[in-house]
Amino acid sequence: MVADQFSHVRHWVFDLDNTLYDPAARLFDQIEVKMNDYVMRELGVDAEEADRLRSAYWRDHGTTLAGMMHHHGVEPWPYLREVHDISLDHLDPDPALADAIGALPGRRIVYTNGDGEYAARVLERRGLSKVFDAVYGVEHANWRPKPERAAFDLVFAAENLNPKTAAMFEDDVRNLAVPHSLGMKTVHVAPEALPEPPDHVQHHTADLSGFLDKLK
Repeated sequence: MVADQFSHVRHWVFDLDNTLYDPAARLFDQIEVKMNDYVMRELGVDAEEADRLRSAYWRDHGTTLAGMMHHHGVEPWPYLREVHDISLDHLDPDPALADAIGALPGRRIVYTNGDGEYAARVLERRGLSKVFDAVYGVEHANWRPKPERAAFDLVFAAENLNPKTAAMFEDDVRNLAVPHSLGMKTVHVAPEALPEPPDHVQHHTADLSGFLDKLK
């Protein structure tokens, strides 16, 4: 039974975007527009080049911000506050998910490549603020993003997390490789399972609250 595989877990780590809400909310459609606008203005490039750079930096550096910092010396806070200045009207409270997360034994944390201010807004909108013990953003990892090993090390050290008794829930399979290598249980949260999931993806669910209910 799946519950047996998680019976030892005492640290539950959840990504934020497209993990703690349905991707159908399409928040990243708004964020990507803001990112492209920022890149166009900051670098003086056209829309097509901005979109190419945004995608390439996400692919090569983990986040667009990391690429902008590395290649262009962009300051993180002005960027983050601008690109996260979006409407959350498409998000609704999810009492079932709040109950499922709240029932998990041990500490429950959010770890996002976004920032803590943005995460707090999303959690409040979803009715999840009270079920988490801590929220870690990219600022807590010295601006290093998942999937970098150093980013996980910084956050997990701050949380005093033992990977051998922890689980990670993520929509981006890249960000499950390091947790798996450290001994964490890994769960890919996405509408569809990968046809051939990599070895570091141990479980998949399209229904996070339903999956967590099985662990009781």
